[in-house]
Amino acid sequence: MATAEQGAENDADEAPGPTDEGRTPSGRHGLSGEPGPSGQPGHSGRRTPADRRGPSEQPGPPDRRAPSERRGLLADASLSAVLAGLITVVVSCSGPLLVVLAAAAAGHLTDEQTASWVWAACVGSGVTCAVLSWWTRIPVITAFSTPGAAVLVGSLGDYSYPEAVGAFLVSGLLMALVGLTGVFGKVMRRVPPGIVAAMLAGVLFSFGVGLFSALDGAPVAVLVSLATYLAVKQRSPRYAVAWALLAAVLVTAVVPGIDASSVDIGLTLPVLTAPEFTGSALVGLAVPLAVVTMASQNAPGLAVLAACGYRPDDRLLITATGLASTALAPLGGHAVNLAAITAAISTGEEAHRDPRRRYVAGVACGVFYLLAGVCGAALVGLFTALPSELIAVVAGVALLATFSTSLAQAVADEQGRDAAVVTFLTTASGVTLGGVGSACWGLVLGLVTHLALTARRRRGGRREPEKSA
Repeated sequence: MATAEQGAENDADEAPGPTDEGRTPSGRHGLSGEPGPSGQPGHSGRRTPADRRGPSEQPGPPDRRAPSERRGLLADASLSAVLAGLITVVVSCSGPLLVVLAAAAAGHLTDEQTASWVWAACVGSGVTCAVLSWWTRIPVITAFSTPGAAVLVGSLGDYSYPEAVGAFLVSGLLMALVGLTGVFGKVMRRVPPGIVAAMLAGVLFSFGVGLFSALDGAPVAVLVSLATYLAVKQRSPRYAVAWALLAAVLVTAVVPGIDASSVDIGLTLPVLTAPEFTGSALVGLAVPLAVVTMASQNAPGLAVLAACGYRPDDRLLITATGLASTALAPLGGHAVNLAAITAAISTGEEAHRDPRRRYVAGVACGVFYLLAGVCGAALVGLFTALPSELIAVVAGVALLATFSTSLAQAVADEQGRDAAVVTFLTTASGVTLGGVGSACWGLVLGLVTHLALTARRRRGGRREPEKSA
């Protein structure tokens, strides 16, 4: 028979609320303690000075509860969180995987080397997702670097594969060293919350547009999925995305034309390649890969977690992903980093209404990544066979709520609205300059706008007393 104390503990675990002894609700490295409009910690539009100090200086105390008092993974698990992890992997392994395959083709890799690359990318993402999410008790979503793979499409053919592996290894070390210094996190903490939210909204904009662009090729799937999402969301918001996904899959399954002949069922074994270090490959591959991954993936990845109310330990996360990149480089992995777009699927309310239990989505994401890596060759064939409209519908519906929330947060502060709009439009444009993606440029131009307008207001404020005097 459950005691009164146990019943109270269970009730407290089911609903977000204040925690004992001022501990952050996430347990280890979690949410800011300021309650938001819905009663959930860390979801308020304002940030306290403690929140602005950020991850490295204040990552949140560890969970010092006794093991008997701490909820386990199975107790925190929910269907919505597991499905969020599954959708995250599906979206991550669709479009981004095709970029990796294009890079492999540009480098004239064999089928075994290509399958090993996919294995390393998925296994690296899976291990870091599962371990970091479980350890920090926040939904840490990692992925293989899509911008990095895009850089490799145009340059990998100029080097031998062992030279590329050596460049991957050095790139991972560079990112780990940057993470250890904590400089990257300090820079990111200077970014106003409105700009961060606008950047996230800009990143997700193309997915929202893609949902309705799919009306041309799959109108029934789009309309049925959207109608299902809206209908279920009124009664059970946690399962709206799951039902919408099921509806889209069922509608697509009855449509002829899916060619599954390219799916090769079987386990994938990694291929070990000894690295070769050359100055040209280090300059032409390692440095650009590290810079692009840090700017276009890790920076937005930290911003996504911050926008969802979490206070991630940037040193831990960037160092861990950098070391994972280094370890997997001899097997073909080019870079493991924090996810940005796909992270929004598992960090929002669709994963779970309680922010403290969304880390389960990160653990589930890691498990599905590992399964995808073990079946790397089959995965390549599967996502080649799936209709692109299905991926667009699944991603668009899964990110609707996060997009609307981010857009609302971006324009909430009237004084920072101009900078947020510049950030949103730049990010949504998809522009790439110097190999750096639009998310990074959105942050840069938004910050420039913010600093320019803030300096003008300060000068105006100093002149007013002089006039009155």
